[in-house]
Amino acid sequence: MRPWPRRSARDPALIMWISYAAPVPLPSRDLAATAVVRSGPTTSALRDRALDVLLDPALAHVVDLVCWLEKGLVHVADSEGHVALTADGATTLLAGRDPVAHQDPYADDSYPFAAVRLHSLFADPRAPDLAVVHTGTHDWADRGGHRGEHGSLNALQSRAPLLLSGPGVTARGVVDGVARTVDVGATLARLTGGSYDGMDGTPVDLVEPGAKHVVGLLWDGAPSTTLLQLAQDGALPNVARLLARGCALRGGAIAEFPSVTLVNHTCALTGVGPGRHGIVNNAYFDRRTGEQVVTNSSASWHRASEWLREGVRTVFERLPEGAVSACVNEPIDRGADYSTFGLVRDAATADGAGSMGDWLPPAQDDPHATREHVGADGNYAWGTSVDAIGLTQVLDLWRAGEPPRLTWWNTTLTDGGHHAGGPGSPIALASLVDADRRLGVWLDLLDERGLRDDVVVLLTADHGMEGSDPTCLGDWDEALAAAGVPFRDEAHGFLYLG
Repeated sequence: MRPWPRRSARDPALIMWISYAAPVPLPSRDLAATAVVRSGPTTSALRDRALDVLLDPALAHVVDLVCWLEKGLVHVADSEGHVALTADGATTLLAGRDPVAHQDPYADDSYPFAAVRLHSLFADPRAPDLAVVHTGTHDWADRGGHRGEHGSLNALQSRAPLLLSGPGVTARGVVDGVARTVDVGATLARLTGGSYDGMDGTPVDLVEPGAKHVVGLLWDGAPSTTLLQLAQDGALPNVARLLARGCALRGGAIAEFPSVTLVNHTCALTGVGPGRHGIVNNAYFDRRTGEQVVTNSSASWHRASEWLREGVRTVFERLPEGAVSACVNEPIDRGADYSTFGLVRDAATADGAGSMGDWLPPAQDDPHATREHVGADGNYAWGTSVDAIGLTQVLDLWRAGEPPRLTWWNTTLTDGGHHAGGPGSPIALASLVDADRRLGVWLDLLDERGLRDDVVVLLTADHGMEGSDPTCLGDWDEALAAAGVPFRDEAHGFLYLG
């Protein structure tokens, strides 16, 4: 039996994410492709034609890099250079300068772990023929982009926080070091006594196992540098409480590529990269079935675990026998004993389940919300309701009895706030403050129950964030179409040729 009351799928105090109003990728653009048959130009010839367009200096303000797989090597090019990379990072310079030579994980304009991240993506047969990486300042709101954006290979959009707190943490404060998102899964597995054999990640060596309970917090889209600075400045007092009992890596946890939401939620909870777990972008094309797959959608998030490749295991499935787990507001939930999305799936098959969005609490009534933004921004209000009911679930799980061995708690408002205004904007900062208030409610509960010394907390995110420049406009799709290149563009950056 579970050591907590399982909520009914019809309980009005349950979050129902199936109608979650997260940004959904626009439909792919399949320009001039209908006239192409396989007897036409070869993929190699089409790629060369596409590269002539994409690497033109006239598009350099919106095209940062173009990446592709050829004969086992990942090629990376921009308008000034071209390099081929092996999986272990060995480089062969083919023209000009190496566009990803700068890989310092502490710098914002670098490309840390470029080779292994790109090889991880292209290991999947559904990877694109060409992955086009936006420049950091590219404003593509007309294609679904935002004032704050992520997805790039660069460090600024890829750097998530990685903070460890509680018993067994061997350092204090912000320390030099960098990890990858796949290391989150390995660290959780080690701390909970599960196996991390076969993972791409390795456990962070700043914390020893032994705590009775492990809690993973994912603050979606929370930039590492901003989060740590606000904690040190007193604006996030509850993150500071965690930091006082632990440490954070100055280089954070670098997201896998592309640095988008469901790709890296999955990396964190499986410990393997996208080429192994199978979720390669928010939207991609499956050549085998001829179908577009949209993963980051309100209609599909509750089914996300169905896309995991055969043999891939979540951290919930790696727990020792008898260990109990809970997964709050997180779609990669396979194996969890308590799961928000499990209840969503139950409700989807129940008679008369009704509109799940109707069961969310009113955002304006949330005492932890910044009312100014709740009233002015519909997505902020929705994220507030989602995170409010997430807190309700976590408190239910921890209020009485024996808490789970592993709890995973996803926070969504932080992503919406940063998309709306960009990093450092009032709405982005407010989203972090609201998340910190909710964290404080749970930490207070731990203190009341005398559990703080029994709990290791890991706080991370799925990616970083960068502000776009409203004057940096342009689109490669029109240029490719004008050059007669047949293609489809998924999630504005994954090009499938022919």
